Amino acid sequence: MKSIISFVIRYIPRPLLQRVSPVIMKVFSKMNSGTDVTCPVCGHSYKKFLPYGRIARSNALCPNCLALERHRLMWLFLQEKTDFFTAPLRVLHVAPEHCFIERFEALPNLDYITADIESPLAKVKMDVHDIPFPDNSFDVVFCNHVLEHVEDDIRACAEFNRVLKPDGWGILQSPVYPIEITLEDKSITDPSERERIFGQRDHVRKFGKDYAKRLRKSGLLIEENHFVKEISPAKVKQYALPSDEIIFVCKKGN
Repeated sequence: MKSIISFVIRYIPRPLLQRVSPVIMKVFSKMNSGTDVTCPVCGHSYKKFLPYGRIARSNALCPNCLALERHRLMWLFLQEKTDFFTAPLRVLHVAPEHCFIERFEALPNLDYITADIESPLAKVKMDVHDIPFPDNSFDVVFCNHVLEHVEDDIRACAEFNRVLKPDGWGILQSPVYPIEITLEDKSITDPSERERIFGQRDHVRKFGKDYAKRLRKSGLLIEENHFVKEISPAKVKQYALPSDEIIFVCKKGN
């Protein structure tokens, strides 16, 4: 199973995966019934979540809503640390995740806009380097696992800063590796070499521990939030959360 999932993720185009995955996962959902783990996003329980990743991680993917460890953590953060589910908010969600879209669209308090340059799940076709919305348009911006793909991550973050309202905030997640300085070399264009150097065939950089400091160059204020450390070990296990994931919360800066 792990090797099959790893192959599919590496070589099947993401837009196609986004279309067919929900249907395929319904089969695995029925085969994996149990109560050992629970997805806080959709409320379904299983004996174990499915493996996921290029180097497949065990107990990662909810077969019902397709939430991964980081999505489950973000959902809990939004519930416990923000007014996302109750306040009237205008939200820009870049590269929207399948597990969130219908749930966020159903919230009556949100004016919820999904956008991406290629995702079939997004309603607005948009390049993050040139966001087609006026200054101070959004209360909230989400952009998860995108900045490692784009040509200029600092310019993209400057655009997020521009479109956020003065009291706006957001979450900007990316894979962060245990290296001190972000590794970037724009001369590397071969997909196999990008995978070897940056970890994935369509990544153009490998973010290091300087991730927050780097993104602050855009004008955004970035906080490194260790919310998962506030959650009991029992709940971390029950929800299969990432034990060391930092949530990078941004606020509008100058």
